[in-house]
Amino acid sequence: MTQSTQRLHLVFGGELKTVGGHEFSDPSKLHVVGIYPDAEGARQAWSAVARATIDDAQMRYFVVELSGLLEPGSK
Repeated sequence: MTQSTQRLHLVFGGELKTVGGHEFSDPSKLHVVGIYPDAEGARQAWSAVARATIDDAQMRYFVVELSGLLEPGSK
């Protein structure tokens, strides 16, 4: 992989069934925040939505690096 290769990151989230779990109450209502060209941009977007929903303990947002999905076997 070269230095110029994009490392896309997806930021998404929604309401969890249980506070400590990873299963969403209704996957059809997931909030896709966006896809970002680097980890720092994704972290900033994640931080903004996480802070905006901090009072709702069942709302949770995640950052997923898409490179491994787009290039299987590259890691």
